[in-house]
Amino acid sequence: MRTMGLDVGSKTVGVAISDPFGWTAQGIETVKINEIQEEYGLSRISELVKEYEVSKVVIGLPKNMNNSIGPRAEASIRYAELLKEIIQLPIIFQDERLTTVQAERMLIEEGNASRAKRKKVIDKVAAVMILQNYLDSNQN
Repeated sequence: MRTMGLDVGSKTVGVAISDPFGWTAQGIETVKINEIQEEYGLSRISELVKEYEVSKVVIGLPKNMNNSIGPRAEASIRYAELLKEIIQLPIIFQDERLTTVQAERMLIEEGNASRAKRKKVIDKVAAVMILQNYLDSNQN
């Protein structure tokens, strides 16, 4: 069984999946959402959960630098609650402070991604970082 990682934003959700052994994370797609219209892409996430035989989901929790919960973290918690109603699997939160910044820095350093290309993949890369951090911290 695999673990899914999600980077929940206000316009997209980056999706990553672990290998069957839980060693590595790979980005699989970015799902468009619209918080204002309450369209969260939950049906697509549910499809991916079934397709990849996911046993748990890790969602990035963007805490403030002082460890408090701000509006984006609250939005991630609400997203987790909505998703849990549909998929009925354990959902774990992973501190994701600065992962999007790290992901963008990594893409810039690679040098082959224009700003437009980075914008399209940044959430997927952040989801990989969130999931990989979780996998690394839970190795037995």
